[in-house]
Amino acid sequence: MIANLLPLVFLAAQAVQVAPATDGLGPLPADQQGAIRCSAAFALIAERQKQGDADALEYPPLAERGREFFVQSGARLMDDAGLTRTTIEARMRAEARAILQEGTLDQLMPPCLMLLEASGL
Repeated sequence: MIANLLPLVFLAAQAVQVAPATDGLGPLPADQQGAIRCSAAFALIAERQKQGDADALEYPPLAERGREFFVQSGARLMDDAGLTRTTIEARMRAEARAILQEGTLDQLMPPCLMLLEASGL
């Protein structure tokens, strides 16, 4: 199952430039970085959907599924990379800021949605 997800994670991580890590821990592997980046994208879309943004409402509802993706990804990051909850949240906020500054949310969503579907959530 994980091996089947790797191409999707790679696409998500490579879809746009990655925000630099500010926690001094260095870069993460593509699958872990992609999980953080997609979690941030899902959170941005879910918030816009909550506010009734017409463009965001064109995506599938992401409040519950996006949150569950973040929870499961975060647990894996804690186990596999030894990151703390605080570090994961800080990296996700940095990714969200970068996505907004770059204006790349719509570019990022297709590979992230494929990743979400492949995760079974």
